[in-house]
Amino acid sequence: MAAQSATPREQVRNFLPQRICEMIDRSPLPLWDEAEEIRLRLGRPLALHGRTGDLFLAASGAAVKPEQAYKPDRSDLERALQLISSSSLYAFEQELRCGYLTVPGGHRVGLCGQAVLEEGRVARLKHITGLNYRIAREVIGAALPYVSYFVDYHRQRVRHGLIISPPRGGKTTFLRDLARCLGSGAPELGFRAFKVAIVDERSEIAGSFQGLPQLDVGFCTDVLDACPKAEGMMMLLRSMAPEVMVTDEIGSEADAAAIEEVLHAGVAVIATAHAGSLAELQSRPGLRRLLQMQVFERVLFLGRSRGVGTVEQIIDPRSGKVHYRCG
Repeated sequence: MAAQSATPREQVRNFLPQRICEMIDRSPLPLWDEAEEIRLRLGRPLALHGRTGDLFLAASGAAVKPEQAYKPDRSDLERALQLISSSSLYAFEQELRCGYLTVPGGHRVGLCGQAVLEEGRVARLKHITGLNYRIAREVIGAALPYVSYFVDYHRQRVRHGLIISPPRGGKTTFLRDLARCLGSGAPELGFRAFKVAIVDERSEIAGSFQGLPQLDVGFCTDVLDACPKAEGMMMLLRSMAPEVMVTDEIGSEADAAAIEEVLHAGVAVIATAHAGSLAELQSRPGLRRLLQMQVFERVLFLGRSRGVGTVEQIIDPRSGKVHYRCG
């Protein structure tokens, strides 16, 4: 894992136009510390998103109504593209095909514009008119109070687990820290470091830049970045001999088939999925298949009862036993 001495603020401002940085600097609010997204849309209001919702920013740094906000122009977007691509978008053609670039620090910049198709598939983007800076923030220790529920101490193995919540519920943040705990071990909790392998299809778990994780995912953790989940699980199974396979946002039939192969190899699986309940999970064929097979030994539900990312409940879906309930 790459050592990170710079703060998210220092990292992100290296890839934002100076004019935009100065507007955020002028705000009396702690925007650099609280913002989760900074959105630049051509000719439309400059917007920041945090835990309390959306905020529109004037050139003075004041929070204002959308119609009063600063509206990024073509020069702002061109400068932003120069900064995130080191002045060479062509060199990032593969990343552009996916619609985002990851920059040092693990921060991801999503892009919108006009898709260029070749043989019916997206080859690249042009006329880019929107950028979304998603600021990566680690929450070290978020999973530590709950990691023991995922460890079978008697057999010295990790239990198969699924972390679920509605979108933007903190799943990836929790998953990252759970991988860190398992990959580093916790002698104070009585378990060793496990060999963890992460398939990070969208570069959100480890926030890798040029293949190197920018976020802490554990000492004994290997990361396969920007690879489709199903294919990546097979690659890691063959090449890295993991004890635990970790991946984000499963749901397809291909994901389910790959997870079956991982299970047959005796490797634990920990994943996330978008859902608010087990009933919602059942509506997706791939997940329904895994639930019917009684794959998962622990399902952890995240909610917002005490803020985003609250662990609401941990259950054994096979027996229905509740192992933890918030409050």
